[in-house]
Amino acid sequence: MESTSLQFAATVRTLGAAARERGLVVPGFRSPPRRPGAERTLRWAADGTATVAVAVKGRPLQAVVADLIEGVVLVNQLDGIEATRVRTAMWEAVVAAHSDAAWRGAA
Repeated sequence: MESTSLQFAATVRTLGAAARERGLVVPGFRSPPRRPGAERTLRWAADGTATVAVAVKGRPLQAVVADLIEGVVLVNQLDGIEATRVRTAMWEAVVAAHSDAAWRGAA
């Protein structure tokens, strides 16, 4: 199985490409969040760019992916049906890009 840092990097690349394909803003991604105990944070810079930080250590891969996807949704200020469509498309992109058992939930 890949290391969690490799899985994180692969997921970030996949989500970034999927977001760009839909004309969405792609935030920066990092791990872990600076705030102790936080699983996901969103930080806005003065220039308007955003960084989504997600805790990876000790968390199920699916929870990490869900937080990354939600970060994209929040940065793009999506809601309702459009947010649901983007979440679904992002999950489909991750599943399509990563075929090993850990990505399919069999870890």
